[in-house]
Amino acid sequence: MSTAAPDHMTGETATGAPVTAATSYKIAGAASRFMVQAFAEGLLSAFGHNPRFNANEISGTVTVPGDDLNNATVEILVRADSLRLVDDVSENDRQEIYRTMREHVLETARYPEIRFKGKTVAADRIYEGFFRVKLAGLLLLHGVSREHSLEAQVRLLESGLRAEGETQLRQSNYGVKRVSVAAGTLKVKDEVKVSFSIEAKA
Repeated sequence: MSTAAPDHMTGETATGAPVTAATSYKIAGAASRFMVQAFAEGLLSAFGHNPRFNANEISGTVTVPGDDLNNATVEILVRADSLRLVDDVSENDRQEIYRTMREHVLETARYPEIRFKGKTVAADRIYEGFFRVKLAGLLLLHGVSREHSLEAQVRLLESGLRAEGETQLRQSNYGVKRVSVAAGTLKVKDEVKVSFSIEAKA
């Protein structure tokens, strides 16, 4: 009995229809960025002190059938304990923020991964090689997996692709505790902003 060619090959199906090879892109961690920004409330909110964290360990894959982003899939993995504060604070405050984040907020020893696994549900071509896409999937954070959707701008390049976008999360949806640091002067709101710039190579 004839079967269709596997998706990593180019050939014909049993009906004679062409099969387009899927291209797998590997996320280049060193060239990518994953940033989380919290928003202060209370005393420091008046000074606009909204701490930002950048992840140092990002990996994952993007799979695109031919050049059809409508059927693309993506998996992004971030090491939770690789988040680093990028703001200029005292060393004592920095260490307290790290300790609180790892031990009480994200609990990185128990939940070491932040993972998004999803697929494209819409892809609008803006111009040649440049698209606005919407993705839907599951976001795993703090051991809790929930459905999540986000939008990104994607550019297809000769050697890979680049995707940029941002989304917002409520920490309470993932069982994340809101705590205070810096002698109680820094508290953050429930909602945080996540921005990303992903570069992947074929």
